[in-house]
Amino acid sequence: MSQFMQPSIILLRDGTDTSQGKGQLISNINACQAVGDVVRTTLGPRGMDKLVYEATKATISNDGAEILKLIDIVHPAAKVLVDIARSQDAEVGDGTTSVTLIACELLKQSKQFIEDGEHPQIIIRGYRKAALLAMKRLEEMEVGVDALGEGSNGRRLLLERCAATALNSKLICRNKAFFAPMCVDAVDILDKDMNLKMIGIKKVTGGSVTDSFLVKGVAFKKTFSYAGFEQQPKKLVNPKILVLNVELELKNEKDNAEVRIDDPAMYQSIVDAEWQIIYEKLEQCVATGASVILSKLPIGDLATQYFADRNLFCAGRVTGDDLDRVCMATGAKIQTTTNNLPENCLGSCELFEEKQVGGERFNFFTGCTETKTATILLRGGSEQFVEEAHRSLHDALMIVKRSMQSTKVVAGGGAVEMELSRYVRDHARKSPGKQQLIMLAFAKALEIIPRQLCENAGIDATDILNQLRQKHYVNDDSGKWIGVDINNGGVCNTFEAHVWEPSANKLNSIASASEAACLVLSIDETVRNPQSEQAQMQNRGQMGRGRGGGAPMSAAMGGQGMQGMAQAMGGRGIRTLKGRGGK
Repeated sequence: MSQFMQPSIILLRDGTDTSQGKGQLISNINACQAVGDVVRTTLGPRGMDKLVYEATKATISNDGAEILKLIDIVHPAAKVLVDIARSQDAEVGDGTTSVTLIACELLKQSKQFIEDGEHPQIIIRGYRKAALLAMKRLEEMEVGVDALGEGSNGRRLLLERCAATALNSKLICRNKAFFAPMCVDAVDILDKDMNLKMIGIKKVTGGSVTDSFLVKGVAFKKTFSYAGFEQQPKKLVNPKILVLNVELELKNEKDNAEVRIDDPAMYQSIVDAEWQIIYEKLEQCVATGASVILSKLPIGDLATQYFADRNLFCAGRVTGDDLDRVCMATGAKIQTTTNNLPENCLGSCELFEEKQVGGERFNFFTGCTETKTATILLRGGSEQFVEEAHRSLHDALMIVKRSMQSTKVVAGGGAVEMELSRYVRDHARKSPGKQQLIMLAFAKALEIIPRQLCENAGIDATDILNQLRQKHYVNDDSGKWIGVDINNGGVCNTFEAHVWEPSANKLNSIASASEAACLVLSIDETVRNPQSEQAQMQNRGQMGRGRGGGAPMSAAMGGQGMQGMAQAMGGRGIRTLKGRGGK
């Protein structure tokens, strides 16, 4: 009897809502499918773009990771797809839409099993087994640079074709023959680490996109300058370059600063000391023999005129990334003081020049002795176009980097996915029990890539998939590279069509998509606290006031809630809401 007298133990705060069981799992799957529907139409060369408008900024893009980042998904399970898209973008650079679609299709195929009462762990086990088989087959299919038969130019051709394939689905796909060699040249300049931060992309609005060019060195936009800048030289041959992190201007006294003196004549000595300090710094800079002085901190009007009188060039407030690239290219070393500057701290290049590019002026350092960095000046007619071209070039640079690290490629156009689907399907038929059905579902999910490529191009997906299955389900490997022919509306050998992708791209896509699907399937309960959510919404509303934030949705749409709806209907309002629960 004592067991019924024990007090109840409350684990969760009052108002906390818990959802668990089959309904909760299906709800998470539906949320992930909604995310997949957002980016579904952006896949492939004929994919559509999305316009995301927030506040005063409009972004036009078909990059899956960029779109998912901008739409601000709040569903906790759906955020898993955002994470795998970002990781794919950071790891490989391309294939963000593909990895999202494969994960969504895996969840969609598992939904029927969940509704039929299958345990999620059995599905997870089958998916992981099928993913390992697919990755094993992919490693067998990959083609190295030596097997291409292109001779000494094989590596260069492989890199250019991989970059061109990455640009196929981008806004600048018509200019892929122009940008693909540029991306390969830019990555080829880097050192063994291949840090893409050493490739600066400077955006200049105006002109044609084909006016873009590569600088084998450093170029950055002219910084803020004081009077006397016009008298400085705009072209120097074989200059010595001094890079500082020092402020070269007279410092103003801080607020409420106080200097007490006994004799008024001492005031002039304080002023003279300030001038003497700045002049000593300037003299020390000139004594190094440097012709170009760059600083991350401001260089004032006094220092600007001082250097101009001595036929020297100076620039202050240079960004940290640009200074790092100048040091990498010229061999200079950033100094935090002007005292006792060593001779080896100076960098050098063959030519320094300030030139006009569009409506901006840029400083160019070319012919650098230790060139390990490059700059791409990107032109375009509108700001949105230039931004999307920037994202496209980033994806292409990442693909070239991965291709350099592992010179093994596979064919694109859905050929790989169809071959992996066939391979997994063949092994599934040899598996006993429930695993057979789950592995068949995994194989069917891989067909989403060629199917979506057809739908986005306006081609009959059912007809094309039947042709692909016919080509791939042969005894030999003659049909393993048959994929979707977007241009002619049929099927073709995409490897011979030079639609190449790094094998690391596909390996990462399958691994990430299967793990994301297994992660969502392993969630059986969601605990949420409405009070904390309400507090977050109130904070957002307070932060967003002044531009419509925090207002009810009906008011944000221009209405006044139910009262506005009643006025719109002539004042009669809505008296009853009839339905299944209505009276």
